[in-house]
Amino acid sequence: MQYDQSWMGYGMVGGLEAGAISAVVALVLYLIVHAFGRRQGWSPLRQFSIAFLLAILLTASGDIWDLFYFNYGQLQSIQLLKAKLALIHDPDNIGLRVTCELIGAMVGAGIGWIILGGDWRGALRGD
Repeated sequence: MQYDQSWMGYGMVGGLEAGAISAVVALVLYLIVHAFGRRQGWSPLRQFSIAFLLAILLTASGDIWDLFYFNYGQLQSIQLLKAKLALIHDPDNIGLRVTCELIGAMVGAGIGWIILGGDWRGALRGD
């Protein structure tokens, strides 16, 4: 889902802002999925995965599509390319923004897992 990014900064600042949005969305989604999944008997990994994928779908799907389209789409004319680029906020740093959104969603879901009593010490030990 593409949201209005006109207020966001450019470059690394815009990437960090996009990553922060993804982290907050993933955290809220993890809390919702955990409440539902606990009653269904889902494992923490399934809850984490669903929250992560939904956060990516809601926050990063527009940027991922733009990144894919500009790499593999058949843009037949310079006018079409200019028109498509004019619709995108900060096309020079779209790869950075997508990377920050992916990392932010992972971090947000991870924080949700830790807040709700995830065994992070055991995960670090390899248990």
